[in-house]
Amino acid sequence: MFRHILIPTDGSATSRNAIQQSIALAKGCGANVVGLYVIPEFHMFTYQTEMLEDTREKFEKDGFAHAKKYLAEIEVAAKEAGVRCETLYVNGDSPYEEIIKVAHDKRCDLIAMASHGRKGVKGLLLGSETQKVLTHSAIPVLVFR
Repeated sequence: MFRHILIPTDGSATSRNAIQQSIALAKGCGANVVGLYVIPEFHMFTYQTEMLEDTREKFEKDGFAHAKKYLAEIEVAAKEAGVRCETLYVNGDSPYEEIIKVAHDKRCDLIAMASHGRKGVKGLLLGSETQKVLTHSAIPVLVFR
């Protein structure tokens, strides 16, 4: 069935639920998992250039701290279930593109991720990374709500 499952996370409660279900699926299939967190790129508009250095450094430090924390959740769940796990973080402005790229690069045969279930205007304005992965991925995608 599936041998390598990519589990992207954004640290949300729905992602934590998807992690647990994905790990259970991996255990049942005898699959390995790859945990992924996408750190957004730093962008800032200001007329005070001296603000940029401190802000960029803090942004990068915070992004790395979030990555470490969220990926640790995947590592712990995998370890408890006896599932082989690898984790990584990448930087990118388009999380869906990074998710698809990592899935391809790591030769994953399934992407298992959460959907926040945004609808209406909120869904239209915020978009859905899950929807974009579903639309653009050649690799099968399993969505948890």
